[in-house]
Amino acid sequence: MLMYDIVIIGGGPAGLAAAIAVAEEGIDNIIILEREDSLGGTLRQSVHNGYGLERFREDLTGPEYAERFISVIENFGIEYKLKTTVLEVNDNKEILAVNGEDGIIKLKAKAIIMALGCREVPRTTVNLSEAQPAGIFTAGSAQKLINLDGYMPGKEIVIYGSTDIGLIMARRFIMEGVKVHALIEPLSYCKGSRKNVIQCISDFQIPLKLEYNIKYVHGNDRVEGVTIAPLDPEGNLLDQGEEFIGCNTIILAVKLTPENDLLKKCGVNICPDTGGAQVDENMRTNIEGIFVCGNAVHYHDNVDDITKESERAGKKAADYVKGFEDGKEKIQVLKGPSIRYVVPSYISKGNIDNSVELSFRVDAVYEHHKICIYIDGEKEMSIPKEIMNYGDLEKISIPPALLERCQAAKNITVTIEKE
Repeated sequence: MLMYDIVIIGGGPAGLAAAIAVAEEGIDNIIILEREDSLGGTLRQSVHNGYGLERFREDLTGPEYAERFISVIENFGIEYKLKTTVLEVNDNKEILAVNGEDGIIKLKAKAIIMALGCREVPRTTVNLSEAQPAGIFTAGSAQKLINLDGYMPGKEIVIYGSTDIGLIMARRFIMEGVKVHALIEPLSYCKGSRKNVIQCISDFQIPLKLEYNIKYVHGNDRVEGVTIAPLDPEGNLLDQGEEFIGCNTIILAVKLTPENDLLKKCGVNICPDTGGAQVDENMRTNIEGIFVCGNAVHYHDNVDDITKESERAGKKAADYVKGFEDGKEKIQVLKGPSIRYVVPSYISKGNIDNSVELSFRVDAVYEHHKICIYIDGEKEMSIPKEIMNYGDLEKISIPPALLERCQAAKNITVTIEKE
């Protein structure tokens, strides 16, 4: 059995940042396990710009951003294994993995950082119609085909769903000379961020069909078109207003969900609202010595936030290995009405020296509201917001003075209220 101080599972942006943070704390007996054939995660196929604006004050593509961290990994001499799939993790921090070169690998760690990322829901979970012809792809698989493999999935596109990757791929198709006939979204608003709606849909004049759904997928061997129909307020298809759109490809951009299979296997508590790990402000889980960061906790809007969070996970994992621990008593963080989720799930009671940032998403579009913080039912903070969108991650920082006052509290609640 191979012995390590810290094992990082996942070599995407979260895993890279966490590993570097561990090395900077003076711990060098670490390893990254990555199932793909290179480090970088989905950054490798994200060739659009917009990365690193906060971290590096530069406008980088995904591969450029990843290379900044990979070069540091190489300079530190951090060990990593590629094409390595982790099969099992238990609460004793024992890991079972496999690859083509070493076969079965058994590892034992003092601490584990799980940077597992997230995945798209498969096409089988999207109830389009009984027909399942060729030409239906998830947005992520289409992105990989175009940007890494050099293949074009189709020439006449309809996009179903409005997550960020769907909006980005709509723009990508247009830039490749492909006809994007429409983006279909059953909700009355886009699920993606306001920035991507403007830069990808509005700027490229892609037809946006809100409160519509796909009624039929036409075609036997290959997609030949879709029939769409408007929805009533209850989400039911209406017979009036049906429209046929000819296309040979449907791109699904419905939902991203954290990779949580390994988390469940080792007993990490899963947040029912995010599908990711329940963590405190230092990315610690309910299993001692196991930390989770990045999109395995919840989907982030930008990679700079992932980097910052994962560096914190790396530092705290290093502290754990060195024997430094914060208090184990926690204050539970709750969500109020109109909030889809809030992270972290807990705040350590001993943490009174630094502010704690709470991140959350609302369940619709809200104008002229305020973000409110309640401690054991008493309102302690209120910050006005002109607009909050379904697709944008909102943040509020709890200052040290307030944290010190709530050391005896049981819970902190984040909610929004009309101004």
